[in-house]
Amino acid sequence: MTTEGALHLRPATEADWPALWAIMEPVARAGETYCWDTGLSEAQARTEWLAPADPTMRVYVAEAFAGAEASNGAGGHRAVVGTAQLHANRGGGGAHVANASFMVAGDSGGRGVGRALAAHVLAEAREQGYRAMQFNAVVAANTRAVRLWESLGFTILATVPGAFRHPVEGFVGLHIMFRDL
Repeated sequence: MTTEGALHLRPATEADWPALWAIMEPVARAGETYCWDTGLSEAQARTEWLAPADPTMRVYVAEAFAGAEASNGAGGHRAVVGTAQLHANRGGGGAHVANASFMVAGDSGGRGVGRALAAHVLAEAREQGYRAMQFNAVVAANTRAVRLWESLGFTILATVPGAFRHPVEGFVGLHIMFRDL
C-alpha cells in the first residue's frame, strides 16, 4: 500500500468491483483502447480484469479524495479513480516477464493517475521477481498511453499494422512495447 501525492494505491478487493466496472464499462463500450468486444458483459469484464484463474494476477486501485475539502481529505471520502492489473505475460519459460493493463476514470485523465499506477506496478513487478515487462497490444492511436510508456522507459519493439479496428481511426497498428526491470 503506497501513497503517490494525493493518490492512495492499494490492492483491489471484492468490494471495489462496482467502482472498477464503472471505470471499465465506458472504456469497453468506446472500443478505442482494448481488444475487447464492445458488448462485453459485466460478468465477462469481471473475469477479464480480476482473472481468478490466473494465480499470478494482482489487481490494484488508485484512490483519490472526493467530496468536501478533497484537497486535504477532510470531510470527504476516497473514490477509486484508476486500476491496474499485473501478471505474468506467459507461463513456463516466459513467466519471468510481466504484463500489465491500466485504466483511469474518464474524469481523472491527465491528473497523473496512470503515471502513479504505472510506477506502482513497475515497482511491484520488480519486487515480485519479474525481469522485464511487455505490453502485447498498445493501440497506436492511443498516443497518450504510448507517450506515457515511452517516458517510463518502454520501447516499441514492433507494430502489427492494421491489427486493431478503431471505431474512429479505422484500422490502426498495435504496438508491442517492452522494458527491462
